[in-house]
Amino acid sequence: MNITEYENYQEKLNQQGNPFPYLTYLCSIPHDFTYVPLHWHEEMELVYIKKGAGIVDVDFKEFLVSEGDIIFVCPGQLHSIRQQSSLSMEYENIIFPLSLLNGRQPDSLWETYLAPINLRQLSLPPRLSPDMTSYPFISACIDQIDQIRRTFPHGYELLIKGKLYELYFLLYHHGLVTPHKSAPTPRLHSQEKTLEKTRQILKFLEQHYNEPLSIEKLAKAAGFSQSHFMKFFKNTFGRSFTAYLNDYRLTMASRMLLASEDSILTIAAESGFENLSYFNRRFRGKFGMTPREYRKKNLVSQTQHIPDIPVKNYNPLQTGKQRSAPP
Repeated sequence: MNITEYENYQEKLNQQGNPFPYLTYLCSIPHDFTYVPLHWHEEMELVYIKKGAGIVDVDFKEFLVSEGDIIFVCPGQLHSIRQQSSLSMEYENIIFPLSLLNGRQPDSLWETYLAPINLRQLSLPPRLSPDMTSYPFISACIDQIDQIRRTFPHGYELLIKGKLYELYFLLYHHGLVTPHKSAPTPRLHSQEKTLEKTRQILKFLEQHYNEPLSIEKLAKAAGFSQSHFMKFFKNTFGRSFTAYLNDYRLTMASRMLLASEDSILTIAAESGFENLSYFNRRFRGKFGMTPREYRKKNLVSQTQHIPDIPVKNYNPLQTGKQRSAPP
């Protein structure tokens, strides 16, 4: 799996050939890509660490994660995934809309337990670790869904939905669903405003990165003066807007190189670079090779790498000793 697939999952959700929008990807950092940039979306996301260690950021909070950890990213939360020093990490990325568990008719279960999470009125723990008492039950539930998806038995959608209901039951049962801290203090109010503005800026960049962009244009879109925008951007993203924009465009160009057969000139233009020699120079500076070399190397690498990630056996029809219920 490459980062193009990872970032474009939302398009896959809308394809007619995939009417059941529960998607899983096996990812490896840095083998598949070195990092997943800060982003957000309306779907629920789980990052299940299978091997190694890395860093996951959720709403600007850094989590050092290792084998077994499960990160819960609720709809609308900002998040990124990156390498820790020179360590590698293999993880399963799970993405689904919470609306998957919402019926067409008014549903009291949805309104009581799931809609408040979808609307950020209730929060989930960002990280679930193997040393937590609730971990064996919740991780087993996710492992069982993985096993279902290995064979896709007839009616698998019903079974996965059932396991997702069980997952949220377990989160409630173990006291892991808590009220969202929504601006009761000046500090939290400021943090919420920062998160909302960051989401707004990221969405604008996502939609317009391949167009001529200026600080004036971004500042206006964010509702800031130019000086305030530059200060906000540097404090939030840790770099200047120009540096971030160039890096974002180069990242998008790297994905296009692997996702299409378009010429280097076309990809440079589509990622926002008007000058080919400037694009080649900046690309080499970021990736240590030319765009052509990058395409050749990574296309070969993707065909050779298959993550070795074990999944526990699970048979919903199996008789005999059953997994014990949570206390």
